[in-house]
Formats: sequence, structure tokens, C-alpha cells
Amino acid sequence: MNENLKNKIQQAQKGNKNTLNEIVKENYGLIYSIARRFENRGYDMEEIQQIGAIGLVKAIQKFDFSYNVMLSTFAVTYIIGEIKRFLRDDGPVKVSRELKTLATKIDVEKKENPNITIKELSKKLSANEESIILAIESSSMPESLDGKIDDDRISLLDRISSKDNSEEKIVEKISLIDSIKKLNDKEKQLIYLRYYKGQTQQKIADIIGISQVQVSRLEKKALKTLRKDLEEA
Repeated sequence: MNENLKNKIQQAQKGNKNTLNEIVKENYGLIYSIARRFENRGYDMEEIQQIGAIGLVKAIQKFDFSYNVMLSTFAVTYIIGEIKRFLRDDGPVKVSRELKTLATKIDVEKKENPNITIKELSKKLSANEESIILAIESSSMPESLDGKIDDDRISLLDRISSKDNSEEKIVEKISLIDSIKKLNDKEKQLIYLRYYKGQTQQKIADIIGISQVQVSRLEKKALKTLRKDLEEA
């Protein structure tokens, strides 16, 4: 981080509103990049950007230089969180109560049996596999997109992103989560097991009931679909 920005952040943290506003303006491109992912939610884009700006202000106020990261990278989580909180508490797009309840039940079952499959959860909780996967995604998937696979240490976002910029990758998470929901049930199950649970292709083959070669082909197909959808977002 350059000294000029460091000094600005320090001044802003001490209560200098003009400097705070200056930093927000300099990072408005980041706010817009994130806010546009929440279009068509029943709110004006300008309003969403204003909410995102609140998140950026909070990030500036809480920024710790010992983290050794760029402000923009640190701020992404706060901007996304502020927008999502607004939409959840005030907007028309919410995770349904039924889905939240189902996610809680799934957590209980997974604590008792960490290796329980989607099919087993579906049968035990009397819910279709689609609902099980959506419930898991709503509570867990956003945090797993940067998770590394044990055998090759590559994340899902690494696999499908064409951009090298880490800040852009973080922003792309929003689109990626939406893209995952467009996959068919078997592809969703594979992505969840492979990139969230860190299972090997052979283990997934045993769970789904197909060959390892078929899992490999299915994974490539799913990744290709996600990559294409993400590039068009």
C-alpha cells in the first residue's frame, strides 16, 4: 500500500470526513462492480450503490494495516455484506424461512454423520435433493468458493475464472453462486462434494453411483458451463 493512501486511511479513521469521502470516491468503481451484480432486485442501482458505499465506509473505519492486504480487497466483504443485509432485511429477495429451517436441520444431521450424502439427507428430512442442495448453498457455498481441493490445491474460482486479479475474483463470487444454481441436480451435487467437501473424484463416484471417468466428464462439463455463464455475466 502506498504511503498516500495509508495516510488518508489514518486521517479518515481519526474522523476526517473529507478524506473519508475522497477514499470512497476513489473506490466507487469497486462499489459499482459489486452493486451491478444485484440488479433487478426491485431497487434502483443508485440506491444499491449508496448501500455499498456504507459498507466501504465501515471497511475504512475497521481497516487494520497489520492484515497486509489492499483496502479494496478488505472492503469487498463489507460492501457485499451491507448490500445483502439491506436486501435481506428490507428487500423482496430473501432466503425463505423454510430454506433456513432446512439448512439448520441439515447442519444437525451433518454433525452426527459428516459423510451423509445428499440422497440420504433428502430421504431422512423428507425433502427433494434440489431443496437440500439449495439449503446447503444458502448457508455454506459462498464461503467455499475459495476453498482448496485437497489433491491439487486449486479452488473452484481458480478453475473457472479467466481473470488473474484477486479483487475481480472476489467480486465474481456473486455471479458464480447464481450460476451454480443453474446447474442440474447431479452437477450441483458434484460441485458441492468436490469443491465444498473436498472429496476426490473416486469418492464422488462412489456416492453418486457412477464411474470415476463419468465424474471427470461431468466435472469438466459443469466447470465449462460455469465459466461460460460467468464470462457472460
